[in-house]
Amino acid sequence: MNHFHAILAQVQTLLSSQQPRQVRALLDGLLEEELLSREYHCALLREPDGEALARKISLTLLEKGDLDLAFLSWVCNSLQAPTVERGTSYRDHGGHSLCATMELGPPEGSYLELLNSDADPLHLYHLYDQMDLAGEEEIELSSEPDMDTINCDQFSKLLQDMEMDEETREAYANIAELDQYVFQDTQLEGLSKDLFIEHIGAEEGFGENTEVSVEAGQKPQKRRFPEEHAMDSKHRKLVPPCRTSLNYLDLSTGHIQIFTTLPQGLWQISGPGAGLSSFLIYHGEMPQVNQVLSSSSPTVPSLPEAPDRPGSASPFAPSAADLPSMPEPALTCRVNETEDTTSPSSCQEGPESPIKFPNWPESVEQFQHSLQDKYQASSESSSGPLVPMELVRARLERGSNKSQERELATPDWTERQIAHGGLAEVLQVVGDCKRPRETQVVAVLGKAGQGKSHWARTVSHTWARGQLPQYDFVFYVPCHCLDCPGNTYHLRDLLCPPSLQPLAMDDEVYDYIVRHPDRVLLILDAFEELEAQDGLLHGSCGPLSPEPCSLRGLLAGIFQRKLLRGCTLLLTARPRGRLAQSLSKADAIFEVPSFSTKQAQTYVRHYFEDSGMAGNQDKALGLLEVQPFLLTHSHSPVLCSAVCQLSKALLEQGTEAQLPCTLTGLYVGLLGPAARNSPPGALVELAKLAWELGRRHQSTLQETQFPSVEVKTWAVTQGLLQPTLGTAEAQLAFSSFLLQCFLGAVWLALCNEIKDKELPQYLALTPRKKRPYDNWLEGVPRFLVGLVFQPRAHCLGALVEPAVAAVADRKRKVLTRYLKRLKLGTLQAGRLLELLHCAHETQEPGIWEYVAHQLPGYLSFLGTRLTPPDVYVLGRALETASRDFSLDLRQTGIEPSGLGNLVGLSCVTSFRASLSDTMALWESLQQQGEPQLLQTAEKKFTIEPFKARSPKDVEELDSLVRTQRLRNPSEDSAKDLPAIRDLKKLEFALGPVLGPQVFPTLAKVLPAFSSLQHLDLDSLSENKIGDKGVSKLSATFPQLKALETLNLSQNSITDVGACKLAEALPALAKSLVRLSLYNNCICDTGAKSLAQVLPDMVSLRVMDVQFNKFTAAGAQQLASSLQKCPQVETLAMWTPTIPFGVQEHLQHLDARISLR
Repeated sequence: MNHFHAILAQVQTLLSSQQPRQVRALLDGLLEEELLSREYHCALLREPDGEALARKISLTLLEKGDLDLAFLSWVCNSLQAPTVERGTSYRDHGGHSLCATMELGPPEGSYLELLNSDADPLHLYHLYDQMDLAGEEEIELSSEPDMDTINCDQFSKLLQDMEMDEETREAYANIAELDQYVFQDTQLEGLSKDLFIEHIGAEEGFGENTEVSVEAGQKPQKRRFPEEHAMDSKHRKLVPPCRTSLNYLDLSTGHIQIFTTLPQGLWQISGPGAGLSSFLIYHGEMPQVNQVLSSSSPTVPSLPEAPDRPGSASPFAPSAADLPSMPEPALTCRVNETEDTTSPSSCQEGPESPIKFPNWPESVEQFQHSLQDKYQASSESSSGPLVPMELVRARLERGSNKSQERELATPDWTERQIAHGGLAEVLQVVGDCKRPRETQVVAVLGKAGQGKSHWARTVSHTWARGQLPQYDFVFYVPCHCLDCPGNTYHLRDLLCPPSLQPLAMDDEVYDYIVRHPDRVLLILDAFEELEAQDGLLHGSCGPLSPEPCSLRGLLAGIFQRKLLRGCTLLLTARPRGRLAQSLSKADAIFEVPSFSTKQAQTYVRHYFEDSGMAGNQDKALGLLEVQPFLLTHSHSPVLCSAVCQLSKALLEQGTEAQLPCTLTGLYVGLLGPAARNSPPGALVELAKLAWELGRRHQSTLQETQFPSVEVKTWAVTQGLLQPTLGTAEAQLAFSSFLLQCFLGAVWLALCNEIKDKELPQYLALTPRKKRPYDNWLEGVPRFLVGLVFQPRAHCLGALVEPAVAAVADRKRKVLTRYLKRLKLGTLQAGRLLELLHCAHETQEPGIWEYVAHQLPGYLSFLGTRLTPPDVYVLGRALETASRDFSLDLRQTGIEPSGLGNLVGLSCVTSFRASLSDTMALWESLQQQGEPQLLQTAEKKFTIEPFKARSPKDVEELDSLVRTQRLRNPSEDSAKDLPAIRDLKKLEFALGPVLGPQVFPTLAKVLPAFSSLQHLDLDSLSENKIGDKGVSKLSATFPQLKALETLNLSQNSITDVGACKLAEALPALAKSLVRLSLYNNCICDTGAKSLAQVLPDMVSLRVMDVQFNKFTAAGAQQLASSLQKCPQVETLAMWTPTIPFGVQEHLQHLDARISLR
């Protein structure tokens, strides 16, 4: 610990006096000699904290060379002043000659002294062994001990004796302190902690790297000597300052050379151009020195190198291949080096050749560079300008229906957890929860057209630029190029898909990836397009096999952590459908949010700037603002792009035309010019392909699927189809998912193959028990009704010939009859919103008014996400109905602006929303200076009834009360917030764990609810507020003058709480009607107290004390008191501690006693 702090202090001093370019030069020198890996070098260059940088460099120096404190001082002096040459008699900082030797004798004193001594544990081991065997026989320590005699039993015996020493155990405590300090650095999470244990008391020595491991089949020891540790910089031993660890300094002008006899060769670290003198660290015997070394010093040769493991001195020591998850720098050196086994005289013959640090195999490094070049050269293929978007943390929850399908949860607007750090924060979440050798699954979800694929490609480009050093390889795999019926796959085919061809992955590269899966990031883009995604968590799979298997089996192996175990798996997909089953055990889920209004405006401006029409930006925004419906839809990037394309076309024409007010009109305007220049029947044929692909959940098609070359050429030329990324074969995909939906709706509106009576099922408004419609093309219902109902001349007539468009007339009658038979009161919230969108697309006043007038007076959207377009059509329908409505907008994720628009409608008399969202709206309105709307929002807001299910609910209730007290410090009830003043029912259901913790907060705010009539503190899992909770509750009774029902069942109330309750109940004598103390722990004393207060409760009608612990004595007291209470109608008193005969007798005396 002291040694580390000494090094750290010197590094801090050195860094504090240097310029950034000099610090960078030093780091570059460490990189060149592979003391640092490329990833760690990049991380250190970006380290903003100087203290953290000094600590990381100190740890690296401590681990790599076990540098002495004096060396760091000399390095510091070389940066600040010219160096001077020192003589051969130079002494170290401790005053000892650097050429001194140590004669080793038998161990004396405590084991703590032995631990802190300079003695070589290898010599101690043999000395201990020989003393144990020879007894009193005098021995001579051999300078070359026989390695064949080493065994773990002897080590274990020595260790057991050492652990009996109390001072030694104290030393271990110091070791633990070092462990805690060192492992605060996240860059060293994977390093073995044994590395730092062995530097305790090493201020005087230099480390010599050896590798000795326990033999195969033997059990690991409780604690190992340094000789047992591997040489791969994860473990190292301390060597006494004998002849093989002598230090020599040769200081010349402008140049520092540091020579130490660590037996591994020569390192040269320099900082050219930075004013940093170069210095050499030589591991081994240095022949060209000014001092003649003494030949009398004993030498401890290194252990023989294992023949089958490069860089290891033991056949059982772990190699780099065995430890794929080790971070740098533990696996970046000493793989191909040779041990120094020379005799004492051989060191004067000549130096060893410099070390060649381990590098990746050439083919692996070449493949990595080729993969990075491939990603950098690939086109981003973005259809519009890029607007930065921040992901939002998400989670899955069980759907509202009875199926087992899980859906994306809808948090309140203020509850959203935004990943402000972007990609770095997403991957940080993975790093925080990642366990060694454990696959991590991260999902990025979002609706079609939200930019998921572009985000996924950005990840691969970021890695290619060297900004993700934690991964050696990133594989971006578009899923639409994988799922081919009948194909079989190797893992190699998944990692190197057709998108990477002609890049090939040979066996050496493949073996390296399989051995180091924790350094691999696998991206599966558009995962919902895979038919093989069903049952991936439960499908059968086995270990890696040389035989090909189905794609489903391959993915099951990855998801079940049997293939590439330890990798990071990143998925992008749409949130609904069967995918949710595969993501039920994902480690992190993120969602791509919609554009905000400001982001949509930024997108429009950038679009016209990139198109060379910067002068038309304001005109385009003006066209968009005139159509509020399209303005709300511009929150979707793909629709924002479509609006920009049509606006550009209208502005180029120079006419006074306006944007359409429906999505159908938008896409008719985009496809109309292309349809007029198409080959005969081309649009209908393309629409048929779009529909057939959608039924198979696909969006790509082969060139052979086109009816003719002319149709394909026309579709590609007009931008309706575009080449797909990630496929070797000639495949095309629709330019957007909504375009495919629109073309599919065109086919439904024009085809004669579908019977008229089957057409309503494609609207997906009413559930079907048999063969439910698979609404994969979720945009089809709105486009279908728009194409059928809107005037033919401006809709279907603009796309096809009039004779072909006439087919839609018959279908209009069928859909009109269907829509007018719907009972809106039976529709779920999501289907009701879809119906409103369909009615809006029709632009048929009769249908719109019919739907609006059929809306029920109470509309609950609890748990249903409300997007800006949903809010627009809902508000328009409420205004059309001209009736009073009450809205429940909790858990809808509604934006504050949308909430304000709905609240401001005169037809909305009351609304419920989350407390946090509502208070955020109030604060926003107050800051914007809208007192009238603020007053309206406060007046209409209600929380009746309020049920607290989580601590957050109670905290928000507390915030609401504090807000009222700030606005009404005079406590005038007339100025109270209506939500507080009018609350009549409050339920508390937090369970036995959180209940006792949170109830004091609730009790603190209860006096504010003066109109409270029903207080229910019972839940199915019991709240257990206990006697303390009852005491706090009793103190609020004087303010709860309207309380009629008090339910204290299952709250672990004893006689103490019952007595407190009885004392406070007279404050509720004129209001309390029902009192329940069911299933508590009340005994005879508590029953007696309740019996005494019972006659005073003049308004009490029902009292329940069943399943308590009072005996016949307590029951008789309650029964006697009941005789004095003619107003009480029922006294439920059955309890197992009362004999049944006594209970029957009491019931016979008074029939109001219930034993049920």
